[in-house]
Amino acid sequence: QVQLVESGGGLVQAGDSLRLSCAASGRTFSSYAMGWFRQASGKEREVVAQISSSARVKYYADSVKGRFTISRDNAENTVSLQMNSLKPEDTAVYYCAAYSGPYYSGTPGYWGQGTQVTVSL
Repeated sequence: QVQLVESGGGLVQAGDSLRLSCAASGRTFSSYAMGWFRQASGKEREVVAQISSSARVKYYADSVKGRFTISRDNAENTVSLQMNSLKPEDTAVYYCAAYSGPYYSGTPGYWGQGTQVTVSL
């Protein structure tokens, strides 16, 4: 079992930055990949960024490439999402997710409760 708790969401203006964090517990954190997903109102959940267990491999959705950075600290059991140059279309509930293995393949097996990010004009 893996427990995930997100923090760092909030209301910001377009162009601002925000950093989301996710604290994990339950299994050896360095053994599994992590991801950030988001779901805007009325839309399906989509992947934002993913990171392998060693942090050597990362993936970004085209919509956030160059603006968002995913990172992890295996000593602190945390994964973060640094979001810069935020746009109103980034408004969504952001979810932290854990995969079952070292790479982000398939569907994550564990999800956090989500944190709201709202970007105003």
